[in-house]
Amino acid sequence: MAHGKKYNSVKEKVSVEKQYALEEAIQFLKDNPTAGFDETFELALRMGVDPTKSDQAIRSTVALPNGTGKDVRVIVFATGDAAEAARSAGAADVGFEDLIEKVKNGWMDFDVVIATPDAMKEVRKIARVLGPRGLMPNPKTGTVTDDIGNAVTQFKAGRVEFRMDRNANIMLPFGKRSFTVEALAENFRAAYDAILAAKPDSVKGIYIKRVTIATTMGPGLHVDVKETAAA
Repeated sequence: MAHGKKYNSVKEKVSVEKQYALEEAIQFLKDNPTAGFDETFELALRMGVDPTKSDQAIRSTVALPNGTGKDVRVIVFATGDAAEAARSAGAADVGFEDLIEKVKNGWMDFDVVIATPDAMKEVRKIARVLGPRGLMPNPKTGTVTDDIGNAVTQFKAGRVEFRMDRNANIMLPFGKRSFTVEALAENFRAAYDAILAAKPDSVKGIYIKRVTIATTMGPGLHVDVKETAAA
C-alpha cells in the first residue's frame, strides 16, 4: 500500500525494534499527526491463540472511562416497553419487522445493534448481513438483553465490543487525538485489562504476543507489554 509524504516522514522517526512506553507512544502520535482531522487512536493485539478452536474464541466488551470521542449510532430491535426505553435512551433507530426489512435492503448507517431476547428469532434472519460486519447481537457482549435502556446508554457512552478475527488479531478504538495523553492511557489500560480478563481457560502459553497502537492514518508503534501490565 502506497503512503503519502506525511506518513513516510513520521514513519522514518519510528524504531521498528523499539518497544515504547505507553505514554511515550501516545505522545509521539499526538505530536506527529498524519491527517488533517481528529484521528482515532487504535489498539491492535497479536494473540497467541489458535483462532480455529472455538473454545479459544475471544469476544467481549469494555467500557472506556473517557469514551471513544465518537457519536455512536445504536439501533435496537424491540417492541413495547423495551422499544420505548431504547428511544428514551437515545437509540438512533428502533423497530422490529420494519427495521429488519430496512437492514435487509442494505441500510447500514449504525455502529451497534442491540436486541431483546424475544426479538432474536427474527433478527437471526439477517445474520448474513450483520455477522460479517461484527454487528450481530450476542448475549456475551451485552447486546442481547432485556435491560435495553441501560445497554443503549452504555454503548453510547463508550462501551466498545472487541473480538478476535480469524488471523488471531484484536483491534479496537480507544479515543481521539484530541484527547489528553492521560485520557488515552486510561482508556488503553481499561481495554488491555478487559482483553486480559477475557482469556479463555483453554489457552496455554503466551496469550498476547504483540501490542501496537496507531492513529487512523499513522504508523504503528509497538508498546512495551511488561510496562503496560505493570502500570
